[in-house]
Amino acid sequence: MHANSPESPSNAVASLSANLRIPVIAAPMFLVSGLDLVIAQCRAGIVGSFPSLNARPASQLDEWLHRISEATAGAAPYAVNLIVHESNPRLEQDLETCVRHKVPIIITSLGARSDVNDAIHAYGGVVFHDVIHDAYARKAVERGVDGLVAVAAGAGGHAGTQSPFALLQEIRRWYSGPLALSGAIATGRSLLAARILGADFGYIGSAFIATHEAAASDAYKQMITESGAMDILYSNRFTGIWGNYLIPSLRRAGLDPTDLSDVERLGLGKPNAEAKAWRDIWGAGQGIGAITEVTSVAALVAHIEREYNEALNRVTSGALNPNPARRW
Repeated sequence: MHANSPESPSNAVASLSANLRIPVIAAPMFLVSGLDLVIAQCRAGIVGSFPSLNARPASQLDEWLHRISEATAGAAPYAVNLIVHESNPRLEQDLETCVRHKVPIIITSLGARSDVNDAIHAYGGVVFHDVIHDAYARKAVERGVDGLVAVAAGAGGHAGTQSPFALLQEIRRWYSGPLALSGAIATGRSLLAARILGADFGYIGSAFIATHEAAASDAYKQMITESGAMDILYSNRFTGIWGNYLIPSLRRAGLDPTDLSDVERLGLGKPNAEAKAWRDIWGAGQGIGAITEVTSVAALVAHIEREYNEALNRVTSGALNPNPARRW
């Protein structure tokens, strides 16, 4: 059964949560989420994920999936992100490879397709789909996805503009299936807040850039630790799709963040560009102000878990209430 069946939501969340240490799905990050990061995330007790396009050439995806499956046996499940847009020439090949390996979770982006969902359901896989507003969420569920990733304002990479409060409350008015929230979640406190808002999972990406296992340059990792929300620029000038980028990385690439007319001169978005989005113009979300050091995935997950439990205990113990005579 799938998410639009009345019996499926609790079962789907329960099956996904079975081997999770905390309710977190790691966001798939282009050029950053590699084998080491995904394996470390799963072993640490969260869903590890990567975009299929990170495995290059396409034939390498088969090897990656084999190695991840072996290395994460008995650990948390892993996920593969498929770009379901006509501009992705690898979609059919990558989908076929994922089906052959029976990838437990597929995260689709930039379009929801019933045929893709059907292929994954045929072997018992679960499909989550990225959405930035309620209308896209409704279309995705109509086309048979099992869960949604609500990408709110402040998320790293391609992101929406709606507040997580607005986005989740609109979706939860009609949808009871598995739901992850993306957008500036980098601490255990923000993870708990996402759960209170109605999300089943927190969707965390940028915090994992500053880990030893991430396939990001040392300069990129250091920039994450030195930056905050004010260092993020929301723009569609680099890929044609709106997303969040590190302002210091723009300057590093020779761009003036207050005047992006040089984007055309540098040929961004073209094959022979001097600078390229994601490679030179680095993505990040607004939650990076909480990241102050480069650490291991295991240490980061343990830290988030500790904060999450402390915040949960504070809420359930009544410590938030300054006046016991009042109910709030």
